[in-house]
Amino acid sequence: MNAAELRGKTEQELRDELLALRREQFNLRMQQGINPDAVRNDRFIRVRKDIARVKTVMNENRGGKES
Repeated sequence: MNAAELRGKTEQELRDELLALRREQFNLRMQQGINPDAVRNDRFIRVRKDIARVKTVMNENRGGKES
């Protein structure tokens, strides 16, 4: 997922994407608690960066409407 794909989505689609990413992050933390060797750190990093991308696009959209 890249920022260009995200910019083409509606606000509701962005919220849904953010919710899905947070659920994935939660599930990764639970899996790590059960079996730390089963989860790779790069998956945590990817999900965290994707969450940041979605939030950035959401803030850009809000900024454009307010000005």
